[in-house]
Amino acid sequence: MISCKGFFRGTDSSQLTMASQHQAPNAKRRVLVTGIGVISPLGANTEENLNSLRVARDAVTEVTGFDVSKTRCKTAGHVPDAWLADALPRTRAGSRLHRSSGMMAMALREAWNSAGNPLPELMVVGTTAGGMSYGEILYRRLLSGNSSRRQFPRLVANYLPQKAVLDAEQVCGIRAPSQIIANACSSGSNAIGHAFDLVSRGLHECIACGGYDSLCELVFVGFDSLQAATSEKIRPFDVSRTGLVLGEGAAFLILESERSAASRGATAIAEVAGYGISTDTYHLTQPHPSGIGPRLAMERALASAKAAPEEVDYVNGHGTATVFNDATEGIAISDLLGRVPVSSTKSMMGHALGAAGAIEAVFSVLALREQFLPPNINFSKPEPSWKFEVVGNEARPAKIRCALSNSFGFGGTNATLVLRAA
Repeated sequence: MISCKGFFRGTDSSQLTMASQHQAPNAKRRVLVTGIGVISPLGANTEENLNSLRVARDAVTEVTGFDVSKTRCKTAGHVPDAWLADALPRTRAGSRLHRSSGMMAMALREAWNSAGNPLPELMVVGTTAGGMSYGEILYRRLLSGNSSRRQFPRLVANYLPQKAVLDAEQVCGIRAPSQIIANACSSGSNAIGHAFDLVSRGLHECIACGGYDSLCELVFVGFDSLQAATSEKIRPFDVSRTGLVLGEGAAFLILESERSAASRGATAIAEVAGYGISTDTYHLTQPHPSGIGPRLAMERALASAKAAPEEVDYVNGHGTATVFNDATEGIAISDLLGRVPVSSTKSMMGHALGAAGAIEAVFSVLALREQFLPPNINFSKPEPSWKFEVVGNEARPAKIRCALSNSFGFGGTNATLVLRAA
């Protein structure tokens, strides 16, 4: 980590501020990560998640929150309710909030505090299910026709995908406009990428961005009905993979311009250097078998970062462990990046949908900060045609200067972030 005071050798913060103010109109500004916060099945904060990544912890357990007796898959990555006990005010109003609000509050508070309590001008958050847990309760009560409607206002109020964002802002004492991005499983990465674009182009100085999603019976059963979920261990990038398991969580990154960070004497822990997206529109749920969608996203992200493929030291893969997803991502990484270390941290905690890209961006920042490769657990053997190296079963130290974080979703929505060490 390095302080933004003297970010460049021989340059003090006042010179840096003046340099930022006199950039060419079309020049992109550097975008620094000054704070991170995360809650996932691997831990209630950044330090706990880091420790779990180091020891290759398997956080996937039996589902107990709803009936799974008729589903093929019976496991998921859970955030224990005990971790959320102090997340929200112990008031009557606080007791009415959904656990998503608790996860969001914890992740935002940690990121904001670790960045030194800046004043974000905007919140950009990705999610897929949003408040669907309340939504399914509402619909069931409407269909039953004989239940009391006294709680309907609470259910409707918490159904909105921005509700958890507003709750987290209120708990943390932050007042900023919010933008919600719902773009399937790319949502979290899209939120970070959109924030990166806004800061790099000089439209904002400081943005809090990330993603959230919580386990929901309707979504769980939906993936099971698609036969995308597995009854076995999740085995990303393994030749014998059989499907995904779902997870949950929330993560935030504080992104700032050099000028904003220097004015506060803040410390940069990483840099978002590039962002690329693509949409292959091949199928509602299946990616294009050629891998063109993921490859375009990675190519565009590298072009955005002005980086060459050989500069990439690590890829945090989307790696859902479904047959089709891993096949197409595997082709794209092999063709573009060759023999690069790759792991899917979903192997340890499941697929957190709209939160996945944000959580995995934080994991990539930790890999850069701590100089290690997070593991891909439950791994035995790769596809014979793949060129890349799966970081199988154990974390290991490595020199990492540039990392990619991939997120690919239904409908061919593909997003890649390029992150650099500070």
